[in-house]
Amino acid sequence: MSPIERAARALCKLEGHPDDGERECQSSWPSYLPQVRAVLEAIHEPSLRMMEAGATIIRYVGPEESSSGYQGDAANAWRFMIDAMREDLSPSE
Repeated sequence: MSPIERAARALCKLEGHPDDGERECQSSWPSYLPQVRAVLEAIHEPSLRMMEAGATIIRYVGPEESSSGYQGDAANAWRFMIDAMREDLSPSE
């Protein structure tokens, strides 16, 4: 399942539709794709905090690394950026 489909299904579930394979959400989740695309467009450019979080992992990439290593680094960079966004959403203490 793609991240876009997972996001659409999450929105579907948030609206109260079951996401356990029942027909209601199975047929409803595609209607949430425009909202998912709008969010992706809105968050396309990372914040400075996100870029700094991603740079933490990219700094360790070496020229001798394999293709799968680079893919792992890219995935980790994205995860660090998402974590930074989640931290930004946390209430200030």
